[in-house]
Amino acid sequence: MQTLNSQKVQSWLLWFFRGILLLGMLILVGRLAELQIIKGGYYRSLAENNRVRRITINAPRGKILARGGEVLVDNEEIIKQIIFDQEQGIIKKEYNGEISEDTINEWQRLYPLGSAFAHVSGYLGEANEEEVFRVDGECQNKGVISLGTMVGRGGLEAYYECLLRGIDGEELVEVDTFGNKARTIGRKQPVPGEDLKTTIDYRLQKIIANRLSGMEGSIIVSNPKGEILALYSSPSFDPNDFILKNTDKIDEYFNNKSLPMFNRALGGAYHPGSVFKMVTATAALEEGAIGPDYEYNDPGAIVVNDYSYANWYFTQYGKTEGMIKLPRALARSTDTFFYKVGELTGPENIAKWAGIYGFGKKTGIDLPGEIDGLVPSPQWKKAVKGERWFLGNTYHLSIGQGDLEVTALQVNAMTVALANGGKFCKPHLAGQAECSDLGVKAETFFEIREGMVGACSLGGTAYPFFDFSPQAACKTGTAETPDEDKTHAWFTVYAPVEEPEIIVTVLVENGGEGSEVAAPIAREIFDWWFHNRNFTANGN
Repeated sequence: MQTLNSQKVQSWLLWFFRGILLLGMLILVGRLAELQIIKGGYYRSLAENNRVRRITINAPRGKILARGGEVLVDNEEIIKQIIFDQEQGIIKKEYNGEISEDTINEWQRLYPLGSAFAHVSGYLGEANEEEVFRVDGECQNKGVISLGTMVGRGGLEAYYECLLRGIDGEELVEVDTFGNKARTIGRKQPVPGEDLKTTIDYRLQKIIANRLSGMEGSIIVSNPKGEILALYSSPSFDPNDFILKNTDKIDEYFNNKSLPMFNRALGGAYHPGSVFKMVTATAALEEGAIGPDYEYNDPGAIVVNDYSYANWYFTQYGKTEGMIKLPRALARSTDTFFYKVGELTGPENIAKWAGIYGFGKKTGIDLPGEIDGLVPSPQWKKAVKGERWFLGNTYHLSIGQGDLEVTALQVNAMTVALANGGKFCKPHLAGQAECSDLGVKAETFFEIREGMVGACSLGGTAYPFFDFSPQAACKTGTAETPDEDKTHAWFTVYAPVEEPEIIVTVLVENGGEGSEVAAPIAREIFDWWFHNRNFTANGN
């Protein structure tokens, strides 16, 4: 028989176990509610991702075309096999078999001209950690840059990245528990980038690329509207090596002391030498320091405080020019004339007109990597060097030496202004011409043009052009460098004189004299353009 005490114990235990059971049921219901209601979407997403894979389909970039429609930069279609790896995720590798459900068509950049167009085209490189998973503020409509995306590095590829880059597509694929493809759920087609039509003359670009073999320097060819018809920097590199990930060649490019990746045409700073004398002449005439009738009796050398500033004709041959006017001084590149004219004009006015011609600042060309250069002045020297300006500094500036540094592109832009009668046209490879009047009197251009025609005529300094037709207007330059045994060879020229078609600027680093090294290169280009262009089909 149960006692009252035992009944109480049983009753307490019964309620205790009932409470535990009830608490367990409440916990179970709460957990189920959490899984189904609160975190249901999250776990559903995980489950979907376990069986659905997103495959990015890269969009083809826009092509880069020459002015005649020829393809300068292209794409080639490649077939890639899709492998679903449980540890590494989605793997794409090139596939040489037949197209199947496990393959996908993608695009790879192709540079048909290789090194001949490299510094203009630029190249592609894989997006780095600072670019991946971010939106380019310049082209937000292109979306997030995904892992593995190839983006422009240098040249037109970088400058027109937003235009050329397309919008990647995507394919949704269902896989089984082993990672094997079961079926395609959906597909979003990629949107190709836009093509870029440039001002480049396809055959001319190939021509100039062959003219600097084994040299360091650059060639720029433009027209009177500032359109770049051809541009080449030597040595160069092959952009295809970056697409093919040829690491040996890439390492060689970056470690080569000749800097093949460096665009000398717009990134190199050089003393211009005598090609700068047109600026000094403009400043002198426009500021009224001299007039068209000004004459100077060349002494061969000017001595200032035991320093001798000589003319090349006196140094090499012991002769003087006698009484000489501005056109003849340009044609003969008479340093003593420009020393005296520079003294009469003043360094401030020379620096002023150098700036008007576009020196000391970027031209604004649609390529990255352009530098300002440097136009010194008394104020600059005091501020930067803490020294006062001497007469010798004026002499050096007057003939394009001293601290003066310019780019080949700036020299070409100046020559364009001289050719078109006084309009500075922003150098460009795409888009419309942007020109502004320099405000130079017609009489000034007449004097300078007469001197440049004289340089390309019998008795001038550019002997390779003495027999050239149509008549050309030019200027040679031989710029001294820190190495006393070496000089930069310059030559800038346009033709025909009356209605100019092309302007060519040649720079050969440490090449020697402009008349002997740079002028013959320009002559070959002119021979092709004016005499052989219509008889060659492939530009060779």
